[in-house]
Amino acid sequence: MTIPVVVGVDGSEASLEAVDWAADEAVRHGVPLLILHAAPGSHEASDLLTAASERARRGVPTVRLSSEVSREDAPSALIGRGRNAFALVLGSRGLGDLADMLLGSVSLAVAARADCPVVVVRGDAAHREARFGNIVVGIEDEQNSGTALEFAFREVQARRCRLVAVHAWVAPSGTFSTPQAPSWPLEAHLRPPAQVLDDALRGPAAQYLDTLVERRLIEAPARQAVLEAASEADLLVIGARPRRVRQGLQLGLINHALLHHAPCPTAVVPHR
Repeated sequence: MTIPVVVGVDGSEASLEAVDWAADEAVRHGVPLLILHAAPGSHEASDLLTAASERARRGVPTVRLSSEVSREDAPSALIGRGRNAFALVLGSRGLGDLADMLLGSVSLAVAARADCPVVVVRGDAAHREARFGNIVVGIEDEQNSGTALEFAFREVQARRCRLVAVHAWVAPSGTFSTPQAPSWPLEAHLRPPAQVLDDALRGPAAQYLDTLVERRLIEAPARQAVLEAASEADLLVIGARPRRVRQGLQLGLINHALLHHAPCPTAVVPHR
């Protein structure tokens, strides 16, 4: 059985934009699309799923489509489905979020805890509809960016576009070699930045020989460098090493900032 792209819907416009993106992604990769609505005690689930399904079929008539209602809370339902999903796709803000929140609480919780890639669909139509022909991936080093790079190369191959690989670095001040925060961890700064980037790309680039890759070494904090590159991207791909804290799991500071501020759809790929 082919695992599906799963998209969460709640009736908000942001979730319907996520349906559009997810339908394109499912057909692009030849997998089914599952539309999931998590609503304990909701009596409007049927109408909501019907509307979302009709929208998906209008946009991508060839999509293989199914829908499902879960009585769990939204994060639990999505994370559970993500254990057997090609990717989870979510809108950037749901119906229940405060107007001034940059990212919905459900999207943030799922991105921090899911076992599969989580795509938060954000940005204007030009970014959501893949008009730039670029996918940007932020690279820490070969050890911590491998899974994100695999996802990024797979997306580039399916879309037949260009990969922009960004490695940001901050020169140490004085004689003490600890990098200035916020940037990637210390290990990536013990080698020349160009070597870090080349080492990370060597394996996947050898597997995808026909992929056009642009290497960008940027002396700047990682958040700044990646956001600037993503300004002309169809998709931003970032690796994630969830960190366990007292309240549960959280994303690192850089990924948290990118999810809040990225100008385009953003894929958070958990590190294996």
